[in-house]
Amino acid sequence: MKIRPLIYCLFFLLLTVILSIVIGAVFIPLADVWRVFTGQPPQSVSAAATIILTLRLPRTALVLLTGAALGGSGAAYQGLFRNPLADPYLIGVASGAGLGAVLAMNIQWPYSFWGLMAVPAAAFIGALLTVFLVYALARIGKTVPTTNLILAGVAFSSFATAVTSFLMLQSTGELRRAISWLLGGSSQAGWGPVLTILPYLAIGLGILLLSGHALNLLQFGDDQAQQLGLPITRTRTLILLAASLATAAAVSFSGIIGFIGLIVPHVMRLWFGADYRRLIPLSLIGGAAALLLSDVLARVIIAPQELPVGIVTALFGAPFFLWVLRRAKNQGYW
Repeated sequence: MKIRPLIYCLFFLLLTVILSIVIGAVFIPLADVWRVFTGQPPQSVSAAATIILTLRLPRTALVLLTGAALGGSGAAYQGLFRNPLADPYLIGVASGAGLGAVLAMNIQWPYSFWGLMAVPAAAFIGALLTVFLVYALARIGKTVPTTNLILAGVAFSSFATAVTSFLMLQSTGELRRAISWLLGGSSQAGWGPVLTILPYLAIGLGILLLSGHALNLLQFGDDQAQQLGLPITRTRTLILLAASLATAAAVSFSGIIGFIGLIVPHVMRLWFGADYRRLIPLSLIGGAAALLLSDVLARVIIAPQELPVGIVTALFGAPFFLWVLRRAKNQGYW
């Protein structure tokens, strides 16, 4: 893998991490941030230390992991389906997570650890159950045709969205919370969410990072990839489950965030090439940086109020995606 693209992406990621730490309801100067991280903050920055270590840093870590999961999963889905419009929610993961979350919101949970974890846990379970159900519906014998998988995902997504809408109409006190979650807003704070999703992301994204060569072979078509020694069904299943696991873990705490998994792989492919051994790690870093930047904008656009980050990614993502499509078309990319 060439080092220069990686350096560019890591530099941009570092910049967005710094912005995420210093910008918020209370602006924290870089000098104070430096004193906090050197371990000996003076009395004048004790408040800054509390804000950074208990609020900003956990949030930055959660957003970073979520963006990495969406970016890497988006690249994997696009390679798996050989479809530039594929994204992490293609087979209904988002709809399943949304249904699980709204179901949990309609139950009066006690104010305890498990009560606070009920919504993200239900979203995670709903997303995973959706993947397995769609996979089972699309399976024909020992094979899972791509067309069947997409159609099953679209059908179940419509069903889950309809049930979610019905539950929201019947809801009395949780409608605002449900809408906020579905738009990419989360009220979870602290290191708990980060530590909870970290094992699942490590498994899912670890498998994707090791699947670059297999995704490259899949671009030649199933027949030629099989002639080159690639076990098609097992490889597709493994990549699908890994990408879905990472996506489910990401949306469980952060809500439904669109366009990151769709646009970031496009940009990385246009800038640095279509080799998935390079594209997957660059999409991980690019997705993390893009979502961090979107989260910073969500804090400042209507400050002191805060927008759900999904609104920001949609506002900036949709026009940018149209520009990418036009540019790609003019250059004969597809």
